Amino acid sequence: VVPRAYRRAGQPASAPDLTALLAERLIDYRAVVHRASAATAADVLAATLRDRGVQTVIVPDGFPLTLLAATAVQAISDDGLSTAELDRYPATVSTCAVAIAETGTIVLDGGAGQGRRALSLVPDYLLVVIRASQIVANVADGVAAVRADRPLTWISGPSATSDIELQRVEGVHGPRTLDVLITD
Repeated sequence: VVPRAYRRAGQPASAPDLTALLAERLIDYRAVVHRASAATAADVLAATLRDRGVQTVIVPDGFPLTLLAATAVQAISDDGLSTAELDRYPATVSTCAVAIAETGTIVLDGGAGQGRRALSLVPDYLLVVIRASQIVANVADGVAAVRADRPLTWISGPSATSDIELQRVEGVHGPRTLDVLITD
């Protein structure tokens, strides 16, 4: 019998600050991480979109529109936009189901504020809002936190591949640019 020391859901985290570990991992993946309190989240989101030059965003059903109150962007509700229509818009904003600190992974399950998979895969820019309470230590905790009966999208940084002549190419099968706003 080979001894196994797999980490299980609910085991104590090796890092005391899961938010800092998640941010560190996301930055390693070339995502840009912003931090904000609940009171400043709308302003930080507005500044982030403004600094990126985003003027139009696709908003999934259930996204907290109060976060867009400070922006000057045009919010387009996703009411079944075709892939071609999604491709005409530069950006999507989203919430998430859970974020995994150890791997720097954001998991979307199509729930409120997240929308369907195409919203996170077609536009070139994705901004995900994560509440600190949604951050878990490891993959086992992340799997335990999501519903298995929903389509899951696991995001670890901007979409990229190094398969083409061993050169990193971003945006091949998902957003070219990923911003993350962590709120408390």
